[in-house]
Amino acid sequence: MQTVLQRLRAAHPDAHCELNYESPLQLLVATILSAQCTDVRVNQVTPDLFAKYPDVTALAAADRAELEETIRPTGFFRQKAEFIQSTAVSLIQNHGGDVPEEMDDLTQLKGVARKTANVVLGEIFGKAEGITVDTHVKRIAHKLGLTSDNKDPVKVERELMAMIPHEHWIDISHLLIFHGRRICIARRPDCPNCTLNDICPSAEL
Repeated sequence: MQTVLQRLRAAHPDAHCELNYESPLQLLVATILSAQCTDVRVNQVTPDLFAKYPDVTALAAADRAELEETIRPTGFFRQKAEFIQSTAVSLIQNHGGDVPEEMDDLTQLKGVARKTANVVLGEIFGKAEGITVDTHVKRIAHKLGLTSDNKDPVKVERELMAMIPHEHWIDISHLLIFHGRRICIARRPDCPNCTLNDICPSAEL
């Protein structure tokens, strides 16, 4: 595992969260929007969204139809609008308008599962309570033989947590995501130029 980490760090020294945000609330909302949507598309939508609704009170009081229209390009906009507005109301009612920094509190918010909670905890609070598992992480972890072919992201997360040292839980997600976007692309993996090709059981050389 140390070899995987060292090589990925050398290959992707700039790996980081690619969602644009300026506050915990903005990251929380952007991560909710990123479900089944690219970070690039989310980043195209959020400037207008955050300009219209600059704080949790504005989001809670938003006209639902206008909110839906603003986030429409991210897909599943009706469900996401409900999640965002319900979350804003919950933050006001239960957390003084602030984004909580505990896993249990975050996952009680509507539309916030462990993936979103892990992003917020790691990025905002520097807390590694788990490993963010998105489609890239799940796919590449399996290709590398780090996890079983499991479709459940929570089970994949547990498998990764069991083998990856705690101090790397935040970094590994960024590294695998960047690797998935740049090298191990789903439809055309660039195995000949992959830094892990000699230890990857799925390499096509």
